[in-house]
Amino acid sequence: AEKVGLPVPEQTAGNAISALNDILTDWAKLVNPKPLVVLFDEVDVLVDDALISFLRQLRGGFASRGVGRFPVSIALVGMRDLKDYIIKAKDGKPVNPGSPFNIKADSAVIGNFGREAIARLFAQRTEETGQPITAEALNYVWEQSKGQPWLVNSMLMRAPMRILDEDSTETVTIEHIRQAREQMIQARETHLDALGERLRDPRVKHVVQTIMTGDTDPLMGRTNPDVEFAMDLGLITWNTNTGFTISNPVYEEILMRFLNSGYHDNMPVSSWEWKWQNADGTLDMDGLLHEFQAFWQNNSEVWEERADYTEIFPHLLLMAFLQRITNGSGRIEREYAAGSGRMDLAVEYGGKWDVIEIKLVRHRQQYDAVKATGLRQILSYRDRFSPIPRLPEGVVPDCYLVIFDRRPETKELPWSERISWSREGGVTVVGC
Repeated sequence: AEKVGLPVPEQTAGNAISALNDILTDWAKLVNPKPLVVLFDEVDVLVDDALISFLRQLRGGFASRGVGRFPVSIALVGMRDLKDYIIKAKDGKPVNPGSPFNIKADSAVIGNFGREAIARLFAQRTEETGQPITAEALNYVWEQSKGQPWLVNSMLMRAPMRILDEDSTETVTIEHIRQAREQMIQARETHLDALGERLRDPRVKHVVQTIMTGDTDPLMGRTNPDVEFAMDLGLITWNTNTGFTISNPVYEEILMRFLNSGYHDNMPVSSWEWKWQNADGTLDMDGLLHEFQAFWQNNSEVWEERADYTEIFPHLLLMAFLQRITNGSGRIEREYAAGSGRMDLAVEYGGKWDVIEIKLVRHRQQYDAVKATGLRQILSYRDRFSPIPRLPEGVVPDCYLVIFDRRPETKELPWSERISWSREGGVTVVGC
């Protein structure tokens, strides 16, 4: 405020319980006869007693609000709706209609960009600098971000200003955007790191696990408070075609890396660089998955004892194993949704693609029935899989169906009966 010549109240070492209320009251007097409007950004960082005190002081000034007395309007800017702050301030108790905290006039959400808006956004840079961008690159920004404003701006800024020279007029291509995406994820900037931290919230845990495993939960409707919370955070979305999904591929990557980072960072590293490469530089997926079976047999039971997201522990461990191999030399694309009953992965390394489907066999399910469903699903995924850049005509990825048998009775069997390997209908079936 001082930079633009607006008066700012002095901050004194007064009573912490009323300090905010006092400052806002003094500020309203200073700008009188103009009304004072205050926007509090990053309110999400407030927790526990600080959050309670903050809300109580805003509520305390509400009755006396007006020009020269208290801000006439206050906006809390963050990733959550006010009702969630209030529930947290009330030790998890829902807000009733007569709550003294019910002073909210409205909630607004910044909408996502559409494809055309993304193109118009970069067109402003083209007009200013003469730097063009390919249609393929713009489409990739949309596909990866689904128009989330922060992600769109980050990728479109990083590609020309960090991947390329800031003063460059070289055409921005899909490869530049892909590098910008990876750089953005690796940097774990505040926005993305905050999303990962949300996974520690018990309300988010069930929702995210259900989506990642592809399970169906009839209680997980859009009016469910936990689902509403996850949607308010921008973590998940819903539509009639896919049901509940993670909001965009970048968020999928961030959440998965956050959850399996401990597994990824503690895996043995001997011979990682050369052991899994074929002579042509592509990935020896058969050899890798055989090794994963051995790793699963030797480590899964001990590691699972300390797991937080136990329902998706097999998924996290397998993907951590794959990430440790492909880091810097390949990439993994993921697809999952609540109710789909599976997680699909596409792994690129050395220019060759492999597709993997992960299925779980649970209590009272039949292994053969789950396998038959998985075989149909992975062939369907292979047929509609279309990476960027496109695969050459007639080239199809190799298919792997990885089945984790989670039935209690199976855990009593010797490992020789729990580990299996077969080839069925053009798909390699890997039993764990």
